[in-house]
Amino acid sequence: MNGRTGVREFQKHKKVVHAVAWNCTGSRLASGSVDATAHVWSGLAEESGGKEAHLELRGHQDGVDQLCWDPQHPDRLATASGDKTVRLWDVRTGKCTNVIETRGENINITWSPDHHIAVGNKDDDVSIIDVRKGKMLKTTKFGFEVNEMSWSADGSLLFLTTGLGTVEVLRYNEFMRGGKAESFRSLHGHTANCYCIDFAPDNECFAVGGADALVSIWNLKELTCVRTLTRLEWPVRTLSFSHDGRLIASASEDTFIDIADVQTGEQVHAVPTRVAMNSIAWHPTQLLLAYAGDDKERDEGTFRIFGYAS
Repeated sequence: MNGRTGVREFQKHKKVVHAVAWNCTGSRLASGSVDATAHVWSGLAEESGGKEAHLELRGHQDGVDQLCWDPQHPDRLATASGDKTVRLWDVRTGKCTNVIETRGENINITWSPDHHIAVGNKDDDVSIIDVRKGKMLKTTKFGFEVNEMSWSADGSLLFLTTGLGTVEVLRYNEFMRGGKAESFRSLHGHTANCYCIDFAPDNECFAVGGADALVSIWNLKELTCVRTLTRLEWPVRTLSFSHDGRLIASASEDTFIDIADVQTGEQVHAVPTRVAMNSIAWHPTQLLLAYAGDDKERDEGTFRIFGYAS
């Protein structure tokens, strides 16, 4: 990491932080917490500390389990909560621009390359929201556990990680038109639940983390597994590609975040942690890694960023 192994910590939440995510330009980072708030931070990528600013977003009645940014607009944020709502925010003003009610307690959310959001709840319902209209387009109940969702870069494919140990791949237009949600491909690369998924910025590959403690790396064009990382010993909760696609970070209940070379699978660095990780996210233009974990006893409400000059 060329001497850039410094870590800073940031604490404004009152309870455990469940999610961290950078906006498309890297000018802001959002954090969501069990304390039912989201915070939006700016100035975190500055080499000299002390210039950070933050804005608190209030309105949810339960924990903010997940959040995501509009991939085309650096000021639009969506938050998903156990209060059975999704909230859309303009972070320039801190105002909620829309509240969309959902069927259940929401645990996952992702923004398509354009104007759709997919949100999943604890009952394995996946709902599609049209952001422009601020309304629900469709809700589908799946017959298996749905953990995370993500679109391909062109929006044509929707990927679901499942409790079957598979990644189900849906043709998105067919999914929106049809009554049944049928996969056109079912990817098998894990022996237990698949929890998390992330796509490399060059869209040539994606990675999946599973309860079998493995990280599998897949060729997107061929939909074949090309490499498996085996250093973690606990279920992989979260993973993230670096902005240049060279590195993949993955985390679990292990006491480190594994940073690996995507092409070789070899470890580049291990970031020490004390607790199980909930969320990690690389900055979109720099080698800065935000991470948050289950700090219930000490430093509750904290997230950290790795990669500053040390």
